[in-house]
Amino acid sequence: MANPLASELLRDFTERGLVHDVTAGLDQRLVADPAISAYIGFDPSADSLHVGHLMGVLALRRLQLHGGRPVALVGGGTGMIGDPSGRSAERNLLDRATLDHNRAAIGAQLANLVDFSGKGGALLLDNLSWLGDLGLIDFLRDTGKHLTVGYMLAKESVKTRLEGGLSFTEFSYM
Repeated sequence: MANPLASELLRDFTERGLVHDVTAGLDQRLVADPAISAYIGFDPSADSLHVGHLMGVLALRRLQLHGGRPVALVGGGTGMIGDPSGRSAERNLLDRATLDHNRAAIGAQLANLVDFSGKGGALLLDNLSWLGDLGLIDFLRDTGKHLTVGYMLAKESVKTRLEGGLSFTEFSYM
């Protein structure tokens, strides 16, 4: 049966089994303007990509081949805290020099897979650039009021660690 999708990008992703649900109107929007952006986040706790990154990186590459703009977001800010997901114990905190090294190494590896050059090239962003100067009072006032403790406690990453010990740093990672 022929795929009825008009967007080359959406058709490509669907034929590869990468699409589960589609927002109404997305196909037509992509036909009208295929230059969309999509991002994937990378944890800089190591200085190398691994096989778990492959699907996402290839999706960014396919997006770019279809005229989209990939955004690779390296979590220099969130990496200073450490993602508690899938962990049985708190991560060792990395210093800024190690995180900078890891971020640069990941960026260099990504440059072999997506094109960062030119006006429409992929973007390599580091969330430390906007989180680094965010003060605690500003964060609590502007962001904290939008999250309930119940919502945070319902997260699987919190539930699994709550009994054994979860630091405030990790709890605040969300």
